[in-house]
Amino acid sequence: MPRTIEVAVIGGGYAGVSAANRLAGRDDVAVTLINARPHFTERIRLHQLAAGTHDAVVEYRDILADGVRLVAGTVTRIDAAGRALALADGDTLGYDYLIYAVGSVGADPGVPGAAEFARPITTLEEAHRLRADIRTTPVSAPLVVVGGGPTGVETASELAGQGRPVTLVCGGDLAPSLHATGRRAVARRLERLGVRVLAGPGTEVTAVASGRVRLADGRELPAAVMIWAAGFVAPDLAARSGLRTDAAGRLVTDETLTCVDDPRIVAAGDAAAPSAWPYRMSCQAAMQVGPQAAETVLARIRGTDPSPVKVWFAAQCISLGREAGVVQICRRDDTATRAYVGGRSGAALKELVCRGTLWRLAGEARGAARRGRRAAGGATRQPARTRRERQPVR
Repeated sequence: MPRTIEVAVIGGGYAGVSAANRLAGRDDVAVTLINARPHFTERIRLHQLAAGTHDAVVEYRDILADGVRLVAGTVTRIDAAGRALALADGDTLGYDYLIYAVGSVGADPGVPGAAEFARPITTLEEAHRLRADIRTTPVSAPLVVVGGGPTGVETASELAGQGRPVTLVCGGDLAPSLHATGRRAVARRLERLGVRVLAGPGTEVTAVASGRVRLADGRELPAAVMIWAAGFVAPDLAARSGLRTDAAGRLVTDETLTCVDDPRIVAAGDAAAPSAWPYRMSCQAAMQVGPQAAETVLARIRGTDPSPVKVWFAAQCISLGREAGVVQICRRDDTATRAYVGGRSGAALKELVCRGTLWRLAGEARGAARRGRRAAGGATRQPARTRRERQPVR
């Protein structure tokens, strides 16, 4: 009887869950998903968590395929030669193939005082700490958000929608990835919300101290809470494990997402840099790359050539509080067009996209169950919750 192939997936975000679901339901493949938390984080809602308008957490049983073994833990090192993962609790997990889907984290600001006084918003724990800080801050106290990209704009809008005085420090252009038409729509909405936008030359943050922020042009801004939402990099796990990474810490791969150092390691999501041309760090790319990473693994198991990765972008979605949004229509290569959907329609479409990611993950999980039933000749598989009770999270 053929030996079962062990596939480990590091990272239980959008890319990791998509990859695990695509692999599940096969009798010849055993899938283990390793994630730092025992539940799924809706990262695209962390700005809502910080503002107290959403919990941004989903149970894995609702989106992860039956049969995927879930390990709650942190991988501290990849032993590529030994095909093993070292976990923070001292345990070791072996694999035949590895999917590296560790996502992204906030970049080191490199600004004096930022590590001590600024509050990042890239992980669930950071968003919870920020939420606690905001709850204990008077509604009239000034808040400063640093970062003119989608995360900064969404965070500033969410907080301003609650009547808080917010200054958005862009450190350059406002919403630079949008077309000028979409950018103007964002600026108009921020103005209606009362957000003070500082953009252009001289708006780079040069120092952060308790209660204040200093800009390159010499201005100092009062800040009861200062939120850092600028810049993302991949975690340094691959680099610490001796694998080649790019300047942002992403694992360097070929066009099939295969690690250039080891054909048994495949990358997906924000942590992948295929052929030195990584895609924009986004849920939109991760949801497409995850299944393709799984297909690369399956091709290598079959002994066939994997296909090059293909990602098609459709839009960039930015929520502007609970009552408005901008959905910037893009070309397939992620360049913005003049077209966008704004206002309440933009907000509704953004919300639909957020919910749609979970629907898609759940649909992939059901697809894995159908594959399993066909492979078993129609036998009924046990419910996901029952199976997880037999394989408890470690």
